[in-house]
Amino acid sequence: MSAMTMKFQFGAKIPVDREIGEEPVVEVAAAPVKEQKMEKTMALPAETGTPFTETLASIGRAVLPPVLGMLVLIGIWYIATMKGGSIPGPLQTWDAATALFADPFYRNGPNDQGIGWNILSSLQRVGIGFGFAALVGIPLGFILGRSAFLAAMVNPIISLLRPVSPLAWLPIGLLVFKKADPAATYTIFICSIWPMIMNTAQGVQRVPQDYLNVARVLALSEWKVVTKILFPAVLPYMLTGIRLSIGTAWLVIVAAEMLTGGVGIGFWVWDEWNNLKVEHIIIAIFVIGIVGLILEQGLILLAKKLTKESS
Repeated sequence: MSAMTMKFQFGAKIPVDREIGEEPVVEVAAAPVKEQKMEKTMALPAETGTPFTETLASIGRAVLPPVLGMLVLIGIWYIATMKGGSIPGPLQTWDAATALFADPFYRNGPNDQGIGWNILSSLQRVGIGFGFAALVGIPLGFILGRSAFLAAMVNPIISLLRPVSPLAWLPIGLLVFKKADPAATYTIFICSIWPMIMNTAQGVQRVPQDYLNVARVLALSEWKVVTKILFPAVLPYMLTGIRLSIGTAWLVIVAAEMLTGGVGIGFWVWDEWNNLKVEHIIIAIFVIGIVGLILEQGLILLAKKLTKESS
């Protein structure tokens, strides 16, 4: 039998040369190879940033309403003082503010200082009184939240003293400390402590009992229960109490300084009233509001950051 010459061609019939008398050729067709197209799904790249127009629109939605509100307020103020009177208009107040903030940290004696020194003195009193209130109020809130017996014993006292006006405590502070500065700080302490106690205790009481049961099963110490379980869960409530307390403290310090005198934004307002500088009083109103807004927004940002980290 002679050699067979086989020619392969992909996808074609395979002819086989043969000699006479041999078996017929069986033509075998190669199985067609189907090209399988692999569908490649390409994920769209994540957006690296919002489009410029969308960014401008979001900024406009955030900024435009407050700006329009301020413009409406200034417009009403301008119309109300357009015909003159004892209250200065926006332009007169702006001129006075420009001159006032040209040198906010001057010193011409103990009772004649720039508005910058008065603001810093008030913030110092608020910081000291608020700090002592936090050191006492937050741990006391944890204790009351953990002990139903102590909560039942202390809650009537809190309910009795909390509605009392903070300025009613000022004479007690003057009687005890014999000086204006510690008396004002004591007043800040009294008015700041209640929101921190109540919010912290409420947060502790709302911790799921399952968490505490797990801690009991694991035989965790009280310190670990507080730091590992209670503190992360109570943090939002505690920060809410702190935010309420700082707002109340800044509100009260102005009135306390009006009564005690010395250096401070409250005393400065009263002194400008005695000098019949009404435009300075209006400036002080805006300054007090701006400082209070900065304190509150700063604590809100801190609360969001700490809450996000603890989650």
